[in-house]
Amino acid sequence: MIVYVHGLWLKGREAAWLCRRLSRDLGAQTRTFSYPSVTAGVAANAAALGGYLAETPADRLHLVGHSLGGLVILKLFENAPALPPGRIVLLGSPVRGSSAARRVARLPFGKKAMGRGVDEELLIARERRWSGARDLGVIAGDLAFGLGRLVGPFGAPNDGTIRVEETDLPGAAEQLTLRTSHSGMLFSAAVARQTGAFLRSGRFIR
Repeated sequence: MIVYVHGLWLKGREAAWLCRRLSRDLGAQTRTFSYPSVTAGVAANAAALGGYLAETPADRLHLVGHSLGGLVILKLFENAPALPPGRIVLLGSPVRGSSAARRVARLPFGKKAMGRGVDEELLIARERRWSGARDLGVIAGDLAFGLGRLVGPFGAPNDGTIRVEETDLPGAAEQLTLRTSHSGMLFSAAVARQTGAFLRSGRFIR
């Protein structure tokens, strides 16, 4: 079983192509966990994800999180949930905070538009480390095309929304940068292929 966790302002339907590709490549079912990304905080959404996964029958349970969805997954594993074995892939998740989010937060109604999860997790620089609870791979993008470009320059390689360096997670089994934008990750054949490879073997294709 593969469970996809979406990012800010989304519902999961945007990843239909990615989920179909992963289902075909791994011969596994896929499901999407949808959560209120604006009105609820990351801790609350992580608790809801834990409840959802506890009711998901599976011998192996892989997780794929895009953007804020990756932070929901990381928050879930802070409490060592009892889940079937599996692997995790984070796609463009700003585990170290987000400079773009900080700029948006300074705009009128910016904080409100982004919601509680962003306010809690992305508006300060963070130093996270993966506990190694299961194999975890990180994919970042360096095609600078996205809404984040509207709020100022990044000054570093980025996917148009998140800097590559903001996805860096010490303790991850592997980290990979691909030529894709933040939203484009969900439609990228290379991202789908690498995500499937990691879920299957714990390694990206080099």
